Amino acid sequence: MRRKLVVGNWKMNGSRTSNAVLLSEIVAGLAASGAASAVCVPAPYLAQCQAQLAGTALGWGAQDVSAHASGAYTGEISAAMLQDFGCGYVVIGHSERRAYHGESDAQVAAKTVAALAAGITPIVCIGETLAQREAGQTDAVVAQQLGAVLAAISADDVAKLVLAYEPVWAIGTGKTATPQMAQDVHQVLHAQLAQKNAVAAAGVQILYGGSMKPENAKELMAMPDIDGGLIGGAALKAADFLAIIHAAD
Repeated sequence: MRRKLVVGNWKMNGSRTSNAVLLSEIVAGLAASGAASAVCVPAPYLAQCQAQLAGTALGWGAQDVSAHASGAYTGEISAAMLQDFGCGYVVIGHSERRAYHGESDAQVAAKTVAALAAGITPIVCIGETLAQREAGQTDAVVAQQLGAVLAAISADDVAKLVLAYEPVWAIGTGKTATPQMAQDVHQVLHAQLAQKNAVAAAGVQILYGGSMKPENAKELMAMPDIDGGLIGGAALKAADFLAIIHAAD
């Protein structure tokens, strides 16, 4: 059995004052949870997370990383810099990065390689738009996105991945894929991982990232190939985030 993982993606939200309260409330409520959990926060708050979360059960990470190790890349953040702040995770290829910053499958793959080289777990985001789903292209789209990453890494590195399936049409829209719809895509992704390394694929966590909430978390995570959630808005409220974590138990 793969251990469930629930990761909060704060997106561009937070302040030092509100973060301190939110993090302390989450840590206080984590007792006896069998699921792993983490928050991926805006880069300016990584030092705060490191200071407040070190030694607790709550992990932390970043929302993006550069494919480059160093150099003239104004505004970018290297994997080594994330290492400096003890990041265990980094979100890569989120649909917002793909849509608003034009990130290609090749760039997502390069960033994944950079994270792996630094010993940071990449949470690689994969998903289709509403138009692609309605055109029956879901499986082809996610296969292409994951295929670019798998082509860039070794078979041994498959075990170091976390994937997040985020149907773009279900993010912030109030729409949610049914548990079976999500399960079907997760199953496709696990099968594709197995083609690269069958043994490692069995242990790779695939999170659901399409508006998981306390009301639907248990039903979604009851599916055999849904190993947790990448949580947006609900991660900004301690009670909601904890409810999702405990739904994973």
